[in-house]
Amino acid sequence: MIAHFGAILGCIPSLIIYAVFRARGPFTAQESKEALNFTFPLTVLAIVLHLFSLIPGIGWIFAILVVAIWLFLTVSGVRAGINANKSRPYRYGLNLRLFH
Repeated sequence: MIAHFGAILGCIPSLIIYAVFRARGPFTAQESKEALNFTFPLTVLAIVLHLFSLIPGIGWIFAILVVAIWLFLTVSGVRAGINANKSRPYRYGLNLRLFH
């Protein structure tokens, strides 16, 4: 549950939970890996767009995209965390499955 709720901070919480607590059981491993697979690409994209937002003149467009990504991560993480809290596995609709 915390791996999903941690999406508000990007991929760092889910990475820590996956690395440290995945041995606790299959549900913890599955949900932390799902959260990591979802948050990692979007966090990298947000960092790149944030760098582009420093461009004078058109940077504001990239800044708006960074905020949109952050909102998407936050809302999706809350939805997934609520399901995980009810002991129901959650699958994000758009997920790259980078970590197996």
